[in-house]
Amino acid sequence: MLKVRLLGSGSGGNCTLVSSGDCHILIDCGLNARRISHGLREAGIRPDRLSGILISHEHRDHIGGLPVFLKSAPVPVFLSPGTAAGTALNGTEAPAEHFQVGQPFGVGPLEVIPFAVSHDAVDPCGFIIRCRGVQLAHVTDLGCMTELVRQRIRQSHCLVIESNHDEEMLKIGPYPWPLKQRVLSRVGHLSNRDLGRFLAQDFDGAAATIVLAHLSRKNNHPEIARQNVRDALAERTAARADAFEIIVADQDRPTPLITID
Repeated sequence: MLKVRLLGSGSGGNCTLVSSGDCHILIDCGLNARRISHGLREAGIRPDRLSGILISHEHRDHIGGLPVFLKSAPVPVFLSPGTAAGTALNGTEAPAEHFQVGQPFGVGPLEVIPFAVSHDAVDPCGFIIRCRGVQLAHVTDLGCMTELVRQRIRQSHCLVIESNHDEEMLKIGPYPWPLKQRVLSRVGHLSNRDLGRFLAQDFDGAAATIVLAHLSRKNNHPEIARQNVRDALAERTAARADAFEIIVADQDRPTPLITID
């Protein structure tokens, strides 16, 4: 069994709690340290009892809270050597455990498989988390759905995936043009449309729960993202859209607890 809760997700910071029994890990640490600690305590977990923190890449909205959090809870940090080069761990007592993207490793009873994604960071990755026959796919900050990503996330029972922006909202929105080009690029962020195309055409239907993550506040809206997914799933001939639980993660509040068994 896996229990999953996104403590917060969006352009302002990202952090996901994954638990199995007494093993608790965070995926990314982009919220402020106080908020992360509060979220853990609400879940009945002491911050210093975490089994580790997985870091997907070195952008601030994924590591911004890490240095302060580690000063009070020096738990192991798992990250690739490329990501480590851009992540400040100096001044903390936290052990850094390097992984190679594509190579599985273990954290307690959890099997973790980091896989490459297309994003403008040094060595960005998503994660597959497996435990006792259940599988979570966690993939945000990707400019496009590569074939590798499509294959890796198959047979996942819960899918946490980026639905960053509505393309039309982005194009007419307040961002400067160079930033718009970056977001729309193949190393930027996944749009509602591209996620919908994947769900309609290539999604295997294994994930009973789909969590939409990393929504832009300025270039998206939760109901637009949710309806996009409903419409995409309705195009599938093998399953009805209402057969899936669709959760939209919020920047400022945690998602409900998701149990995968």
